[in-house]
Amino acid sequence: MDTQLDTAARPNAAEIAPPRAAEPSQALEPKGMIARFGPDKPLLTDAGVPLAPFQVAYQTAGTLNADRSNAVLICHALTGDQHFAHTHPVTGKPGWWETLVGPGKPVDTDRYFVVCSNVIGSCMGSTGPASVDPATGRPYGLDFPLVTIRDMVRAQAMLLDHFGIDSLFLCIGGSMGGMQVLQWAALYPERVFAAMPIATGARHSAQNIAFHEVGRQAIMADPAWADGRYLEEGTRPSKGLGVARMGAHITYLSEPALHRKFGRRFQGGSAPTFSFNADFQIESYLRHQGLSFVERFDANAYLYLTRAMDYFDLAADHGGVLANAFRGTKTRFCVISFTSDWLFPTADSRVIVHALNAAAAPVAFVEVETDKGHDAFLLDEPAMFAAARGFIDAAARARGL
Repeated sequence: MDTQLDTAARPNAAEIAPPRAAEPSQALEPKGMIARFGPDKPLLTDAGVPLAPFQVAYQTAGTLNADRSNAVLICHALTGDQHFAHTHPVTGKPGWWETLVGPGKPVDTDRYFVVCSNVIGSCMGSTGPASVDPATGRPYGLDFPLVTIRDMVRAQAMLLDHFGIDSLFLCIGGSMGGMQVLQWAALYPERVFAAMPIATGARHSAQNIAFHEVGRQAIMADPAWADGRYLEEGTRPSKGLGVARMGAHITYLSEPALHRKFGRRFQGGSAPTFSFNADFQIESYLRHQGLSFVERFDANAYLYLTRAMDYFDLAADHGGVLANAFRGTKTRFCVISFTSDWLFPTADSRVIVHALNAAAAPVAFVEVETDKGHDAFLLDEPAMFAAARGFIDAAARARGL
């Protein structure tokens, strides 16, 4: 696949107002491929604000076949990005889904052309609140329009149009990525041959909205947040963002997994220090998660993406009846959940499956027994791999791949 026209990824340094050291992500100087959309191709957001110009950062793997029928779109989760099978440019770590995607793996890059884009509103190269507003020459901050899952999908559709890809063989993702998969199937059913939403729901629950609000308030309570203008101030709300990440990370795990990994073990010995230091291993672990997260993620992007998840309610978009979102679809589905996921429990997946059944859509459902919690979709989970491989291989045969 020739992507030469998308490699001009770096903006003019003279246009960057905030100090470089204050922006830890890839929002300003992304490493990788970029698709740019000019003023003549605005993204019409659900907030009623046209976004133009804007850009979408992406990565690919594999080769697009002659009839462009083997394209796979990976949709990333809240704190994920486009580096699904590539070394991360900030952390130096391997791609976040190398367990599932690669040569000979369920999403086989020897057979399929795989695309993953950084969602609009994030901070790894796609336009978001840390990007420079061309109208002012300053970072957008909170002047960036609120975005929705549907806006993310529309931007992805524009990226695929840019590639000349009319139809996806597979759309796959977990958590917020699973929301995007469902939105793709509802918004562009004729463009999705197979869909695999994992560890997700058709709407965000009140409990999940509550967790997100605690995280947002932690960020906004940090004096360094500066009403969202911290990039111009040359600072970052690191403490607030770190606390938000710590709280969220707990929801990605399960009590059995936490007990197995940490229990009540002390970090530096066999006795308490009688202080507020990180006495317990779990405390040290969470603090590490918070510290490492602020080195790669923008605080305002966290506000925007959590809000997008909160607004997601696919049934509400279709007269309050979820089945209406999939009425008449020919897309084949495989819905996967995990027994210990209390962020998006199996009951949420069953609601999706029942709606697909009511819409007479072809659907398979797999509940994977594991104690790894919500993050199981990112981990070495053989039962998930087997289910994914079986579904994808069968869909490939039906697609003639």
